[in-house]
Amino acid sequence: MSGETQNMSTSRKISLSENILFGMGNPLLDISAVVDKDFLDKYGLKPNDQILAEDKHKALFDEIVKKNKVEYHAGGSTQNSVKIAQWMIQKPHKVATFFGCIGKDHFGEILKKKAAEAHVDAHYYEQNEEPTGTCAACITGDNRSLVANLAAANCYKKEKHLDLDSNWELVEKAKVYYIAGFFLTVSPESILKVAKHASDNNKVFCMNLSAPFISQFFKEPLMKVMPYVDILFGNETEAATFAKEQGFETDDITEIAKKTQNLPKENKKRQRVVVFTQGKDDTVATVGEKVTMFPVLDIDQNDIVDTNGAGDAFVGGFLSELVQERSLEECIRAGHYAANVIIRRVGCTFPEKPDFH
Repeated sequence: MSGETQNMSTSRKISLSENILFGMGNPLLDISAVVDKDFLDKYGLKPNDQILAEDKHKALFDEIVKKNKVEYHAGGSTQNSVKIAQWMIQKPHKVATFFGCIGKDHFGEILKKKAAEAHVDAHYYEQNEEPTGTCAACITGDNRSLVANLAAANCYKKEKHLDLDSNWELVEKAKVYYIAGFFLTVSPESILKVAKHASDNNKVFCMNLSAPFISQFFKEPLMKVMPYVDILFGNETEAATFAKEQGFETDDITEIAKKTQNLPKENKKRQRVVVFTQGKDDTVATVGEKVTMFPVLDIDQNDIVDTNGAGDAFVGGFLSELVQERSLEECIRAGHYAANVIIRRVGCTFPEKPDFH
């Protein structure tokens, strides 16, 4: 056995190099606080939701900071996931590259510091027109209502950042790519460029449905990218909305996974894998021609502090094994582990070291 384990650990080191995982998305500074129902009602928020800030929400950001004890964390869905992947892997540092747009301001500096602390190789496009994006996480009990003010995150420009030779070289170094669906609202042309590169070079391109509004209001850019998606993530609500928008005429999650898997695909060398999480219920994933259920780790409801970031953490755990070319079962197991750690803490934060075997 010892010889075998030795082999595993050495092969593991060989396969992991800097910048092997590439993420691109909306870097946001998370501002989380526990609020009451009146606060939600005042701003017309659902207890469990994620929306983009409208004019009526502008005052919310000031109010939440003034009236509550807030915590700041480097956030944004994709950045959270690559941060968790790096945490799961530990060494080498800078396994993950991250691109996104921030402002030249105090919050931007905090984000740079937080990314460096997480050992993520962040290359932000910095501009002056808009301040760094923020996301208010309004927590009531086990629920969280997220209101994102993209601001600078919305200003990402393909030709000013992704197309630069020094940046594109980092894209080419990667073997696994992950972009949350949220970025479809910002720069679909950047996503397509990366997705096509992955497909043409038989690398793995992963995407997330991210929120029901993406399938509803950004259907066209989403479906332009879909043929390049090797692994698609989502939760049960996002899956149901996607199915409805695509006219699947079923609300059976295994059927939805199957139909999603069978949507047109460019790179025929890889069969699409669809992974739908369902909170405390089994995770649903396509394994070859079958759909399989993977039970999540048990957790006492009293141990749940904040489900914010559970989905991002699941993806991060999954990616940490995927870059090491582990089986789908192992990837999902790592995803469940990471999500289980995150929901015991406020925000998308984690202890110093993972305890995953």
